Amino acid sequence: MTAVSAVLAGALSLGAAPASAGTAAGAPADPGQLAYSDSTGVGVHNAYEKSTYPYFADALDSGAGMLEIDVWTNVFGKSWRVSHNNPLGNNNNCVNAAHAGELRAKSRNQDLGGCLADIKAWHDAHPGHRPIMLKLELKDGFQAKNGRGPAALDALLTSRLGDALFRPADLKGGHPDLDTAVRTDGWPARSAMAGKFVVELIPGTVEQDNPLDTLWTDREYATHLRNLAAAGRLHEASAFPAVHRANAGDPRTRYADTGIRPWFVVFDGDAGAYAGGSIDTGWYDSRNYLVVMTGAAGVAPAIDGTHPTEAQARDRVALLAGRHASIVSADWYPLPAVLATVLPRGGA
Repeated sequence: MTAVSAVLAGALSLGAAPASAGTAAGAPADPGQLAYSDSTGVGVHNAYEKSTYPYFADALDSGAGMLEIDVWTNVFGKSWRVSHNNPLGNNNNCVNAAHAGELRAKSRNQDLGGCLADIKAWHDAHPGHRPIMLKLELKDGFQAKNGRGPAALDALLTSRLGDALFRPADLKGGHPDLDTAVRTDGWPARSAMAGKFVVELIPGTVEQDNPLDTLWTDREYATHLRNLAAAGRLHEASAFPAVHRANAGDPRTRYADTGIRPWFVVFDGDAGAYAGGSIDTGWYDSRNYLVVMTGAAGVAPAIDGTHPTEAQARDRVALLAGRHASIVSADWYPLPAVLATVLPRGGA
């Protein structure tokens, strides 16, 4: 990647690029010129919580490049519940809006379908919006036997978001798998992904701590992708499974089924681990894999998790962009100018 100065990197945020940016170190004046895999955006952890945003529409309005939603699927509650600590019901800022006029005018505490309805209503009112990653943490994993498996999630996402989704089939094109596609062609330009949502799936904390759960979200959905592709039905898939937790080398080697490894092109883990020097993060960048770096505030030297100064937050984003992050995730919801930042990935 072409290096850019820290000053230029700090300026390359949406709506804030200087007129001369295109002449400095070859950096584009418009972040939309960057491939999605060549850019670094900023995400908000647990954007569905009322203490973060009164309404999910506020999260969408924030300018953030990623918004995270926690989902529960266990048999003790109905539907796909959205909550941080309540596995049986919904506790969130989603209202199940039918159109933009309802985004802040209905009762909150809706299920995932209600959150997706809000996203679609907002999308319809903001044509050509920035590409947004929707990170779904399946707190207790899939429950396919109870109607909440990968195919059911695809159906829900498709029914609510439809053409607003950027799907695995869109990335794969004519290649045999996602790995070959991104290593050959990369991801599309951000401008080509305008108005699109990229859904990332990670295994949840409860799932990972459950000794009886031996089929985590990542492996289950990657197997689903592989099987759909083999059946000529990859167009039905709606999400990208992430390899969770930062590890040195190729972390996909943890999967004994080598046939699912090429269906992982998104990686997600602790920003401190990625930034610590023991992991070659350039390896991901050179292959056009996306890397979501979480807990950005905790990278040494730690800064405030919610209310750092804007300069501190911008410096942290630039640091992790230099460490080849695709998304820098934190709880910096009070800083919309930082959330809207888009930098060249790998820049100084």
